Amino acid sequence: MKRLEFHAMGSRMLAILDSSSPAAGSVLQNVPGWFEQWEQALSRFRLDSELSLLNRSEGQPVSVSDTLWDVFHAARQAEQDTDGLVRPTVLDALLRAGYDRSFDMLPLRGETAPVGLMTFSPLTTEITWDESTHTLCLPEGTHLDLAGVAKGWAAEKAAGHLKHYGPALVDAGGDIAISAPRPGGQPWPVGIRDPFQPENHFETLHIKYGGVATSGIDYHRWQMGEKWNHHIIDPRSGLPADTDLLTVTVVAQDAIRAEAAAKAVLILGSAAGMDWLESDPALAGILVLQSGVTHYSDRIRNYLWREK
Repeated sequence: MKRLEFHAMGSRMLAILDSSSPAAGSVLQNVPGWFEQWEQALSRFRLDSELSLLNRSEGQPVSVSDTLWDVFHAARQAEQDTDGLVRPTVLDALLRAGYDRSFDMLPLRGETAPVGLMTFSPLTTEITWDESTHTLCLPEGTHLDLAGVAKGWAAEKAAGHLKHYGPALVDAGGDIAISAPRPGGQPWPVGIRDPFQPENHFETLHIKYGGVATSGIDYHRWQMGEKWNHHIIDPRSGLPADTDLLTVTVVAQDAIRAEAAAKAVLILGSAAGMDWLESDPALAGILVLQSGVTHYSDRIRNYLWREK
């Protein structure tokens, strides 16, 4: 088994190949370069990125790369899958909440956000696009943040490249893509971090393939005046979600769906979120409340590792 850790997209990344092939080690060395290319297209924190140029287009149509095109449509699908709870049009709300630079540069305390500017984030149905030319046109006043879906997409893309050399796992800042079972059909162990004791795992999932993602308000948070804000925006209000949940971990068909579902549950809160999660037979999850209570969906028990 060969592994590589690196930093990209503002997060810790991990790529693992369970292969004895001589080519496995060398192909892993290419993974950071893939992420650099994707970040240059998708980062809102780089002024010269393709996404930043699109966000400054002022209502004019812009021809975009295959990467940005694919991630935009993955974000549209996430919006549909979550009944509009997860949208890429929350950039202005994030900026108003104080998340105006990468988190490692964000001060823990900022000025109080202006009053009266909080509004809902529009749906992507207000954006126009042309399939034949890969052209996007953002209405004036609409700007995109693709951070969440971009990590899930990148994890899936990297795992898809690596699977030709053996079973692969790619962890993009908590969005995990698993291409296939390990040799002998064995599942991959995936530890779930304890938000109250970050150095510990409180559960271990055993996943043969698919996606796992954790969304939470325990890490990306900062103080604005007397109020603590976080990066999970409820698009219905344009405000950081008012939720009783601290973290949500979801298992799904792929990392993109897992990330979107985890975020949707977090926004809904523990009661409505669990109902929403249980209503989809393709999803399973673990909900950790701010009170310290942990709730398990029925289907997540199929993935839990228990000593016999």
